[in-house]
Amino acid sequence: MQFCFDNHTLDTERRELLRGGEPVALQPQVFDLLVHLVQNRARVLSKDDLIAMVWGGRIVSDSTLTSRINAARTAVGDSGKQQRLIRTVPRKGVRFVGDVGEVPDGVQPVAADAPPRALPVPDRPTIAVLAFDNMSGDGKQEYFSDGISEDIITALSRVRWFFVIARNSSFIYKGRSVHISQVAEELGVRYVVEGSVRKEGGRVRITAQLNDVATGSHIWAEHYDRDLTDVFAVQDEITDAIVAAIEPQIYAAENFRARRKPPNSLGAWDLVMRALAHYWRVTQPDHLAAQELLQQAIAIDPHYGQALSLLATSHMFGVHLGWADIVTAAPLAERAALAAIDADSEDAWAHTALGSVCFSTRRLGDSLAEFELALQLNPNFSLAQGYYALALSYDGRWQDSYEAAQRAIRLSPRDPSLAIYYGIAAYAQFVGRNYPEAIALSREAIRQRGDLTGAYRVLTVAAGMTGQTEVAAAALEELRRVQPNISLAWIANQLPWKLDSDREHYLEGFRRAGLE
Repeated sequence: MQFCFDNHTLDTERRELLRGGEPVALQPQVFDLLVHLVQNRARVLSKDDLIAMVWGGRIVSDSTLTSRINAARTAVGDSGKQQRLIRTVPRKGVRFVGDVGEVPDGVQPVAADAPPRALPVPDRPTIAVLAFDNMSGDGKQEYFSDGISEDIITALSRVRWFFVIARNSSFIYKGRSVHISQVAEELGVRYVVEGSVRKEGGRVRITAQLNDVATGSHIWAEHYDRDLTDVFAVQDEITDAIVAAIEPQIYAAENFRARRKPPNSLGAWDLVMRALAHYWRVTQPDHLAAQELLQQAIAIDPHYGQALSLLATSHMFGVHLGWADIVTAAPLAERAALAAIDADSEDAWAHTALGSVCFSTRRLGDSLAEFELALQLNPNFSLAQGYYALALSYDGRWQDSYEAAQRAIRLSPRDPSLAIYYGIAAYAQFVGRNYPEAIALSREAIRQRGDLTGAYRVLTVAAGMTGQTEVAAAALEELRRVQPNISLAWIANQLPWKLDSDREHYLEGFRRAGLE
């Protein structure tokens, strides 16, 4: 059945939402929620109704339900303020109030001999994940190769910066020999993910590659060999690994694309990609350059969520590293983060940005809640995982912090922020009084990046607490080089410990190292 309303078409058979004929990316739960609202538009649906219909009666928090309703509104061009189509009835529930027409499946089919219409490519990256080839020689294994492809589509759809083609569209090429340029033209995409699965006995090999259609080149390829002790665990593990590898490769390709454009033709997305490249370099001049580019993007589109999220995160990152004054930076960052959430409440970047603001302004409970929500929205978001680990350590939960930092490292082993994650893991071990491990992890962070304050801080205090005076003195000297304003007063006033004992422990390490 197709439901038509307000320039939108909701196709339940193809599981697609079109706006003006163009696909709108939706998470599966948000799509199901919208379908149930439209199908039951004659009545108000209570919270219990929605949980039963969409989540099968599982326990769901109010914040999760609210975020999905907000995402459904955003998808159809509505908002919580306007409520033109999806209206909240106080103390009763939610109702779809738009005028809806119904078109049965099969009506007005496209002529068989009509050539497919080339779709325009949106500004943000558009991706099609083709059905992975089953190379096992056993048709009964088709479910596994299809499952991998479907999981990758779902996981990439959680990255709100990307536009991911729905499964029913990308799977029409299954079993056909089609050039990726034809796929790109017919689906309107810039990137195509393809791969294969070969199962033999108790082993499986999965290959995957990411293709840039514009250049016709493979910009990333990898294979994974695993024992099939638990089929679904392997499927989840491989999906996470592939998505975590693909995401930074697309950002790099988009940055390269943006740099080839003349400065006077840059759009908001191009400016964000240039800013992101500066952001990952993690230096003070680069973050200032990133902030300038992001302000230009926001001037083009004041409600551009990606630019607002990255701007807030950049400001607060500078505060933590001692580059920026919190009194000036925090209000700017919080306004940007809240605006990003208002623009798209389902974007993990936006909640990570607000979490970083809450962290530096000593609202650790709110900070942890925002990072947890970000990870619910995108479990493969290594940056949110790293920030979450940092907040946990300052909350006194060093074991949880260490585990979260290790997850960030495993999620993205080639991440530009890998040195930061090692530094966070080192600090967690310091909080737990495991000084030798803290020293080893901080040295690994310094080996990867020799200009980050966090790793030198941990090496200084851990060496100070173990009486390694020469190591502590050398680390403190390097710390003063990368953070000239470091002092006991700065540490006591700027870093947001929950427990006084943790703050005093950190300060004592610096005193023993010779910091005044």
